[in-house]
Amino acid sequence: MKKRNLRQTFALGTVGACTLGLGGWGVLALHAKEPTPEAAPPVLRHEGEQVVIPAGSPLRQTLAVATVNEQQVGVPFVLPAAVEADPAKLVKVLPPVTGRIVSLNKQLGEAVKVGDVLFTIDSADLAQANADAAKAGAALTLARRNLERQRELDASDIASKHDVEQARNDYEQAASEAARAGARLAQLGARMNAAPSGHVLAVRAPISGRVVDLTAGVGGYWNDATAPLMVVADLSHVFVTANAQEKDLAHLYEGQSVSVRFDAYPEPREAKVGIIGWTLDSDTRTMKVRIPLDNRDGRLRAGMFAQATFVGRPHAGLLVPTTAVVQSGFATRAFVETSPWKFTPRTVKLGAQVGDQVEVVSGLAAGERVVVKNGVLLND
Repeated sequence: MKKRNLRQTFALGTVGACTLGLGGWGVLALHAKEPTPEAAPPVLRHEGEQVVIPAGSPLRQTLAVATVNEQQVGVPFVLPAAVEADPAKLVKVLPPVTGRIVSLNKQLGEAVKVGDVLFTIDSADLAQANADAAKAGAALTLARRNLERQRELDASDIASKHDVEQARNDYEQAASEAARAGARLAQLGARMNAAPSGHVLAVRAPISGRVVDLTAGVGGYWNDATAPLMVVADLSHVFVTANAQEKDLAHLYEGQSVSVRFDAYPEPREAKVGIIGWTLDSDTRTMKVRIPLDNRDGRLRAGMFAQATFVGRPHAGLLVPTTAVVQSGFATRAFVETSPWKFTPRTVKLGAQVGDQVEVVSGLAAGERVVVKNGVLLND
């Protein structure tokens, strides 16, 4: 009975093992029937120095290639600058005489016109000049009458020739002295026929503009004939003055285009170079470059800071987008297309950057095609 049970158990185990074996064989058979996946195509491959983009590579959808053409290149450079009044339209008003300030007819910041009274000054010098002019005028009148009398006597053969010549000489000297006294009064801005005791001088505006500086007050005594009491400037036209170093002089010329950006305003002003100085500053070794600007709106004030961007003389050169050059160690390279989807790395030397482009000084030739987008993906 026990032997029979053992035989049945062995038989069942054998059948189970066979069943499992057949099941496993079926699974293996199913796997054997599934297709083997194909290997993905390479993104790129190297053939010597060349980089090849094979068909089906995703790089063919991302790279962009363009032709390098020769064109006129104007290299920009930036110089510090500041707003200055036109020296020809700025007058430092110096009192022609010493004395006490009686009135200030124009205050700081006020607009003035030619001939407006700026201030009046009470001066003993003016009183002396008026007295001298009156004395000279009286002497001239007397000398004229004496000369006329001597001529009448000479006509009647009463006066001698010597007396006539003496009267003529006295008259000429008196006329010369009267002219000198009149010129002195004119220099002071006073009239020749003013009262001999006049001692108050009205100083008038020599130009139209605005009072930009004032250094005196009513009642003060002014005794420095070399110091301006007031400064009048016409700021309807101003200069933006840039300081150029010696190395920049070869790239500057009158009429040159320049873009001026002021610290006070966001928008730049386009202008032309007006005057380039002829001497270098001995301390800073810089040259003044003056750019005239219209300022009738009054937005520009003397002393404002600015940056002037000049464009150098145009020359023939090669410009490529900055994305066309990649850095490889210490070398700068561009990828040149030798045949469709085959590129050779080329070491290039760069010049100045012009906007979003850069000048290639050497390493490329006009007519060559280079990678201008995503070239960094080819760099290794």
